[in-house]
Order: sequence, then C-alpha cells, then structure tokens
Amino acid sequence: MKKVIMGTEAAALAAVLARVQVVAAYPITPQTVTVEELSNYVATGELEAEFLSVESEHSAMAACVGASATGCRTFTATSSHGLALMHEMLHHAAGGRLPIVMLNANRALSPPWNLYCDHTDSLSQRDTGWIQLYCSDVQDVLDSILIAYKVAEQAMLPIMINLDGFYLTHTSEIVDIPSQMEVDRYLPAYQPAEKVDPDAPSTYGAVCGADLYASLKCRRQKDMLAVEEAWLEAANDFANAFGRLHPTVEAYMSEDAEVVIVTIGTAGGAALLAAQSLRREGVAAGSLRLGLIRPFPKRSFTEAVKGAKHIVVLDRDISFGAEGIVAQEIKACLYGRSFAQVHGFVAGIGGNDITPEKLIEMVRQALSGTGDSVFLGESTWVEVIV
Repeated sequence: MKKVIMGTEAAALAAVLARVQVVAAYPITPQTVTVEELSNYVATGELEAEFLSVESEHSAMAACVGASATGCRTFTATSSHGLALMHEMLHHAAGGRLPIVMLNANRALSPPWNLYCDHTDSLSQRDTGWIQLYCSDVQDVLDSILIAYKVAEQAMLPIMINLDGFYLTHTSEIVDIPSQMEVDRYLPAYQPAEKVDPDAPSTYGAVCGADLYASLKCRRQKDMLAVEEAWLEAANDFANAFGRLHPTVEAYMSEDAEVVIVTIGTAGGAALLAAQSLRREGVAAGSLRLGLIRPFPKRSFTEAVKGAKHIVVLDRDISFGAEGIVAQEIKACLYGRSFAQVHGFVAGIGGNDITPEKLIEMVRQALSGTGDSVFLGESTWVEVIV
C-alpha cells in the first residue's frame, strides 16, 4: 500500500513493521513526531512493546542498552543536543555489542540556538563505534531502518539512521509500505546468541585486563570493517523482496566523469541536477551520494570515482580547526590509491539551502583553483566571525 507521510512518521512505521519490543522515548525537535507516533501505536495495540517515557536522552539510551542486553529488539530517536547528551551511553551500546537501531534527525548544535539541518551532531559521534547511515528521501528512511535491524543483528553492532532535519523529518512524500507478512519474511524475530537472563546468571561489562580489553577492541574493529559487505548483502536481499535497492554509495554518471560531486543526505538530488547542468555545459560531471559513513565504504567508493580527476565534496558540517568531516574521510580513503584531487567545501550548515547552482559554483571554483575547504555562500557566518 502507499501512504503520504513525513520522514518521522516513516521511521515510526518502520519500527512497528520491525516488531520492536522496547521503545525509549524522549522528545526533541525535529524528531518528536517519531516517538509521538510510536506512543500512539503502542496505546492502540498496533505495536506490542514496552514504551518507556524517560527523563533525558542519556536515560533513553541507557534504557535501550539494558533492554537490548536482555535480548529485546529496541528502538529510540533523538537529535542534536539529545544525541550529544547520549555520548557516554553510545560507547556502552557499541562496546556491549548491542544491535540497537536509533533514528537521528540531523540538527545544528548551539550556541546560537538553531533548529535546522546540520550534520555535525551525528558526524561528531562517528568514533563511538556506531554504524552510521544517511538517508536521501522518506522511502529511504523506512527501508533503511528495516535493513538496519538485519545488519545490526548480524554484526552485533548498533546503527544510527540519520535524516536531514525538516528536509526529511517534516516533508511528506508518497511511500510504499510493505505488508507485515513481507517484512516478517525479510526480518525474522531477533534471536540473540547470548543475553542477560536472571535464570542463567552471567557477568556483563566486568573489569578486565589490558590483553583481553585490546583483543575485544580488535575483534570489534574487524567486525565493523565487515559491515560494508554485510549491508550490501542485506540491501540486495531487500531489493529482491521489495524491488528497491539501498546501496552504500549511489553514483550517477560517474563512470566517465572527470569531476564527481559528493554529498550525503538530501543534497544528493541537488548534486544530480548540478551534474546534469554541467554536462550540458560540456563539463564531464557526475554525482555520488554516500549512504554509509561509518564504516566508510572504501571498496564501493573507490570503484565509483576511480576515473575522476577532481572530487568536489559538500560538507554540511565542520570539524573546527580542520575542515569538513566527509572531506577528511574521503581523503583518508583515497590516500595512496588515487590521483584525484579532493576539494572540500562547507555549505548548508544551520539549515541553509543546498541548490544545484551552489554546487555548480563549487565545481567551478574547484576547477579554477580558486576555492577549497571554504565556507561557500555563508556570508552571515563570515560577518559574525569578523
């Protein structure tokens, strides 16, 4: 069946279809609709789950950690400062090898207060051990959550599904809704190999020595690096079941492109239009939307840009004192592998729109050698700094 719904509603519906057993809820703009919808689903009996109204985002993740450790399929949602408040517990979830799935509505961090889209909130958490995926549209939100549970429960690692604040959270689109029977075939009930059980007591999270600690971290790193292949496999299974493919990277006309525009999130559509316009001008341009950011999809990305001479990266975030975070990831990925020049641009932070025209300007600056790692078109930002 088809419905016209917002991204936040799609996320709640995906959690219902995944038959989550515990939802930990704390509202924060712009994700609040997700936990409101889940509250309604539980209240009406459409979702048989424990709905926990907690006092903070830190508590929300703590509740998910406890529930997941007992073998429950768990879900929560947050944004911006709520995600920042969870920071300690994000390490607990990943270190505990708990397959929690969380929605994060990307929103700028203060001060000054800003409610709009910015990727710094999630990208600043990239070293906590969570798998991170960034969605392009509302259908992608629903589908990715279902794929995420399949991957998380195979890798035994938590997954953060990110959607652009207001661009996706509050935008309504036509979405294909799979039946519960179809989802159950694709995503069976969670059956953990180990869990905390009062009838079979065991130690969880105990103190250990250096050797054991290091070996556990090494094992987690190996399992994290294997996630790219695990996601591709689960995405292929999803495509066979539902006819929609969600790869780790989504390339457009990159095969013969000399310049490739790289984005994450909803800016992928603008990048595609920019590439089309540049082609009409005689510039061999293509675009690439990164779905997976952590682990970085090295194999898929390098294959997609192997012929490019210039890679123009849009960052809707900033690592102060360095540059855009996605540009850093791409430079690390290509080090020693490619002769392509990577041009990093920061734009769209705090909710500024990303248009094809703005992306074309980035390409022109990159090709002319007049711009790199700059705030493009953010005159207000520059005036405040001065």
